[in-house]
Amino acid sequence: MQQNHFFSFHLGRLQLILLSPIVERRKSKEGEAKKANTMEAPPTVRRSRSTAVSQPGPTLAFQVHLETTSSDPVSPSSDDIAWLKSQLARNSIQEPSSSTSTWHSLRKGINPRTRAQQLEDLGRFKGISHYEGDEGSNHTALPCPGELLVEEHHSNYGEPWAGGRDVFEFLASTVELKPSDDVLEIGCGTLRVGLHFIRYLEVARFHCLERDELSLMAALRYELPSQGLLHKRPLIVRGDDMVFDRFGSDVFYDLIYASAVFLHIPDTLVWVGLERLSTKLKPEKGRIFISHNIKFCSRLGGEECTKRLTNLGLEYVEKHTHDSLLFSHYEIWYEFQKLRA
Repeated sequence: MQQNHFFSFHLGRLQLILLSPIVERRKSKEGEAKKANTMEAPPTVRRSRSTAVSQPGPTLAFQVHLETTSSDPVSPSSDDIAWLKSQLARNSIQEPSSSTSTWHSLRKGINPRTRAQQLEDLGRFKGISHYEGDEGSNHTALPCPGELLVEEHHSNYGEPWAGGRDVFEFLASTVELKPSDDVLEIGCGTLRVGLHFIRYLEVARFHCLERDELSLMAALRYELPSQGLLHKRPLIVRGDDMVFDRFGSDVFYDLIYASAVFLHIPDTLVWVGLERLSTKLKPEKGRIFISHNIKFCSRLGGEECTKRLTNLGLEYVEKHTHDSLLFSHYEIWYEFQKLRA
């Protein structure tokens, strides 16, 4: 906290000493640096596509804040990516083969196994060394089903598990999320996205409403303990009724998001959810993001949709796209905020 206080009141006087190296690293991708007292970044989203709608990106001041006060930055820098590529070259790691057979031929080692084979081995042999007896007496504090241990749930999505990090980076950068902010995810599933928010945010700042039992089992019995995040105490509630009172009547959010969730919910329930969520947004800063499409709105027609949003105290802000870091994919997000007077 002392560091943040120092930057708040002395940034102008010491910026050349403390910030010049960071600013210099960005000149190649941001163009000519703007005046130090404005600290504004160009109007693009990280890794945005050339055909995408131009969107306001995170300010340079926010990126500086992340690099100087957070041990876990939101997004990799261009230097990070260049470093990784140099490590691949240094270790003679070639471009991966497009042939499945060639790819599998690389799986050398003591015990190369697919997930299915690993699960079978786990059931038959338990492991190289293991305790005999039931789970209550074999020193296992949190017994976990074999299906979760071999991470079968990582294949329950329409895209790779790594896409969860992309969603986090996009949302956190767009709203300039701070560790002290409060976040609610509608349908966090197995925490493909949520893990990154939980790790970044302060204790108990991440909340989620999820209805699927298997997803909750994977999230609570495997992902949180295996990722060392139990101490972050996220509040994950089972439910499919769009009731948010269980998170606390005095809790308001800086960010609420739903990733590919409203696609599977009847329009009437989506509108009920939006009505309730509109009362949970923090004034001014609070944002709601919905991915893929907003057919619950477009099916009504533009004028009727706007009218309904207005009646709920909400307004549409803009459409965003963002690209994946690791695979050829982009997502579309729609942003909403509280209605401005």
